[in-house]
Amino acid sequence: MNAAYIYQKSPIVKRCTLLFTLILATTGFQERDATHKLPPTPAMHTLGLIGGTSWHSTVEYYSYINQMVNDTFQNNTNPPLILLNLNQHLVHALQSADRWDSIAGLLVDATRRLQSSGAEAVLFCANTPHKVYEEVSKRVEIPILHIADATGIEIQRRGLHRVGLIGTIFTMEEDFIKKRLKEKFGVDVIVPVRSEDRLELHRIVQKELSLGVLKPETKTYILAQLDLLKRRGAQGIILGSTEFPLIIRAEDIDVPLFNTTLLHSQMAVKFISGR
Repeated sequence: MNAAYIYQKSPIVKRCTLLFTLILATTGFQERDATHKLPPTPAMHTLGLIGGTSWHSTVEYYSYINQMVNDTFQNNTNPPLILLNLNQHLVHALQSADRWDSIAGLLVDATRRLQSSGAEAVLFCANTPHKVYEEVSKRVEIPILHIADATGIEIQRRGLHRVGLIGTIFTMEEDFIKKRLKEKFGVDVIVPVRSEDRLELHRIVQKELSLGVLKPETKTYILAQLDLLKRRGAQGIILGSTEFPLIIRAEDIDVPLFNTTLLHSQMAVKFISGR
């Protein structure tokens, strides 16, 4: 008995065929109807995040950016982010060995990988990698959003001209943040005077905060350093390591506090939204 005869004569086959046709038609209608009812996708630019230095502060970036985009659209619209996590242990080892050329190479590679994945710009989720910002910028094709620019814009908006800065030893003792703030925004930056205090703040970042260790005595020490900067004329304080906001809050001091993690994230959201 051939297949055509079975199809023509079998009521079971006919009913199954009809049911299958109805399912396809209904599904197609529902998909078209659901698509028709969806709101238009917001036009957003894709941003690459180079994180992991440390991952604790990278989490803050991810949280801030998503929350601010949610707040902008008043719903759970999420931004197009691509995260590439660096090995912080390796980065710290290269810093200790003064191998900044290798760190620049890591950042160039990370930026290119993010670009190939669709990123239209990137940001380094930390202050210290900006030591090699100029070198990396010359070797990549997409913009890198600079953390000092995000900070300088807010200091300028507040009308301040002299601020204190704490961060890693590299951020405090070298000019890659301080000079940019001075030249682009007219801001004078002061850091702790004693080398032992700068070394201790650096140790706190790398050996405690980067590991998620938050000690009450550490907070007391940091606040004492901020008070010394304030006594020397600092009108505000830059938390120039993205780990410091994990332990120091705006309500802890009576001068403006510049949370570089938050400010950099705000710059990221402006880029994502085309502003």
